[in-house]
Amino acid sequence: MSYEAWFSKPVSVATGLSGDIRTLISAQQAIQLLTTNWRDTGSEKHIAALRVCRQAVRGGISPDVARTTFVEAARAAHMLVE
Repeated sequence: MSYEAWFSKPVSVATGLSGDIRTLISAQQAIQLLTTNWRDTGSEKHIAALRVCRQAVRGGISPDVARTTFVEAARAAHMLVE
């Protein structure tokens, strides 16, 4: 079974070369971004974010635990819009 795993608060990130702003509202959306359009692919924080977001989508952990890890990865990749 798979869930969207909604975040309690959206996360805005800058993507692509032009820095388009995307606002993510779930772990499912975070997974999509982490697997298709990430600047720092393969880094420790990227891998951790992918792992916990996948756990949240499977219902194994809270979506907001995944959100926190995703925010840390986005900050490390200089993609987080704060």
